[in-house]
Amino acid sequence: MIRNVVVGRLKDGVDPSEIEKGLQALRNLRIDGVELDVKAGVDLGLREGNASWSITVDLADEDAYRAYDLDEEHNRLRREVFGPLSASVERIQFRLP
Repeated sequence: MIRNVVVGRLKDGVDPSEIEKGLQALRNLRIDGVELDVKAGVDLGLREGNASWSITVDLADEDAYRAYDLDEEHNRLRREVFGPLSASVERIQFRLP
């Protein structure tokens, strides 16, 4: 199993509620032949200096990750929602034990 983790910081002046549309769209994303387990949310502000939002996606294997990574709707969300609102975005993929 592959876990994809994405963490972002919003640009100055962007209200965290603005990113929620994109987070919900990712929660609702469906890709034919790929099982996605998506968790996403905005930071609760419990600790100073945290990122603004995070997404985790669990996928069966590398092929499933690549299908997700190349998906048209997924990339539209990156471009049109997350890109314009985010000052930075970090990603990592790792294998779950």
